[in-house]
Amino acid sequence: MIVQYIILISAVIFFALNMGGSGIAPSFASVYGAGLISREKAAALFAVFVVLGALVLGSRVAKTLSSGLLPAHLFTLQVALIILGSAAISLFIANVLKVPQSTSWVTVFAVFGAALHFNSLNPAATLQMVSLWLVLPLIGFFLTFLFFRSIYPPRAANFWFYEKAHAWKKPIQYLAVVSSCYVAFAIGANNVANAVGPLAGAGLIQPGLGLLLISPLFGLGGWAIKERTMRTIGREIVPLGLVASTIVAFITASLLIFASALGFPQSLVQLNALAIMAVGTIKHEHVLAAREEAVRKMFAVWLVAPLLAGLLSFLALSLWRV
Repeated sequence: MIVQYIILISAVIFFALNMGGSGIAPSFASVYGAGLISREKAAALFAVFVVLGALVLGSRVAKTLSSGLLPAHLFTLQVALIILGSAAISLFIANVLKVPQSTSWVTVFAVFGAALHFNSLNPAATLQMVSLWLVLPLIGFFLTFLFFRSIYPPRAANFWFYEKAHAWKKPIQYLAVVSSCYVAFAIGANNVANAVGPLAGAGLIQPGLGLLLISPLFGLGGWAIKERTMRTIGREIVPLGLVASTIVAFITASLLIFASALGFPQSLVQLNALAIMAVGTIKHEHVLAAREEAVRKMFAVWLVAPLLAGLLSFLALSLWRV
């Protein structure tokens, strides 16, 4: 039993650190890449706003993951360990393939696998959650498309924006930093619960205390990310333009907070990717087609990794005879 506790605690810490390391990129890479903020300040702000988001809204998502998908009486130490382990393995495989994957998706599918094992899957709740996963990224795509289309490309109707752009340089930079903090808040409101929910469901910790203890690990994971990695990601994002990246940040964070308010785990990765695709569609004047190899690979991993998490969870519970 002690060994299981040690493994579980280690898995939670590892999971939280990795979520923080991956979460700081969509939050602060654009302002870091633009030279508006240092890596140390980015990590500090990321840590503060993740904790704030977790404490303000995180309990709703934690409740869903602890009892809304799998009845609380079925959660045990072993079940929590298998769910987190299955999610971590699936996330690791996605990382090896160099495709950003949603921790929310793999965690929820691991819970689905456990629910199937115990024959307690709620079809209505499952359909509602999966529908939201599909709808919100599409909403993010179209909102980003509409907002960015209003200012790009330059034309008579929006020429006023380009006339004012130089005078608004400082406000735009400040707004970009604020949007980065906003994304960090949204991550705290939603993603910290991925590590807390299974623990709370097993009765190992109260959701509020779990959010308070685990959310700082996100900041530590963000601080541990290498400067070279942040610089590389920043250079990849900055070509969008500071205005475009700010629009993407505000829209994706708002949708993530909306999902958190409803108590649903939601993926920042998918929200962010579809919003960036909307900008790319306008800038390159063509839709990013699914036939392109990188896009096909990304969508394939998005589909397979969560299903793998669910399968691993189901098989492990069956073999362990829980």
